[in-house]
Amino acid sequence: MLLALAAADPAPAQQPQTLQVSSHSFADGQRMPQRLSCDGPDVSPALQWTTIAGAKSYAIVVDDPDAPQPFTHWLAYNIPADIHALPEAAAGAGKRLARAAEGSNGFGHAGYGGPCPPPGAPHHYVFRVYALDIDPALPSGQDEQRLDAAMQGHVLAQGQLTGLYGRSN
Repeated sequence: MLLALAAADPAPAQQPQTLQVSSHSFADGQRMPQRLSCDGPDVSPALQWTTIAGAKSYAIVVDDPDAPQPFTHWLAYNIPADIHALPEAAAGAGKRLARAAEGSNGFGHAGYGGPCPPPGAPHHYVFRVYALDIDPALPSGQDEQRLDAAMQGHVLAQGQLTGLYGRSN
């Protein structure tokens, strides 16, 4: 009986591969330049990531885990599998990503919204890149919960890059 039960158990979910993420705009764990924040032109950083075999699309989620409540700074998805880098200022105030969709951020608009913490200790801004085995084909303007639901069970690899940004008292 024990053998029959073991055979009926579903296979354990496979852990996603590691995706290497980097930026020419700032180093992992280091301060982000003012130009990427609300204190400057508020443009997206340059991002690069490794190619993942079998990926149909990529998604980017940027959050501030130090905010008093969950706060999303950028959702980018439906990024074609042939794109493995975005130049600095690919998205920002009034500028949307080409060949991809962008979701609604915590500021209440679609696109990139850079660091804008209250004065005090620097906040951490976590840039997560996901390689997906599907193209979710979500329309622009979706929230993070909608994107998470579309990615569920479709993440081949993921990686992250963290930047710091703070403002003086």
